[in-house]
Amino acid sequence: MSIPQVILDTNVIVSGLRSRQGSAFLLLTLVGTGIFDIHLSVPLVLEYREVLSRELPNLYVTEKDIEELIEFHCSVATRHKIFFLWRPYLRDPKDDMVLELAVKAGCDSVVTYNIRDFVGIERFGIRTVTPAEFLQSIGVLP
Repeated sequence: MSIPQVILDTNVIVSGLRSRQGSAFLLLTLVGTGIFDIHLSVPLVLEYREVLSRELPNLYVTEKDIEELIEFHCSVATRHKIFFLWRPYLRDPKDDMVLELAVKAGCDSVVTYNIRDFVGIERFGIRTVTPAEFLQSIGVLP
């Protein structure tokens, strides 16, 4: 069985840092364990940093914790440079950035809470799943 290749949408990171309960937090604790591989691009890392900094008052972590989380993700992720653009394809240009990365990386899934925002990516052989659905698919949740 091959290791799942995924993109973690920013809303999953935010959710996992808002509460230590729930599937998003559990998913974040499994990053870097080898159960699945994450993929990143510079634009996605910049979005993580920008959104997490803006959401800092709503998170249970410090600014230093955010930087360490991003550095850790960068150290365990497969990093990609994107040389092609299909924009606009999705409703939100920031979601197009995630789609481009997922296609370039040959990912199986985009893990997100905003399933509606990624309608149509199945044409690229990529599925959208919530954190709970993803954790079930890899046998972490029943």
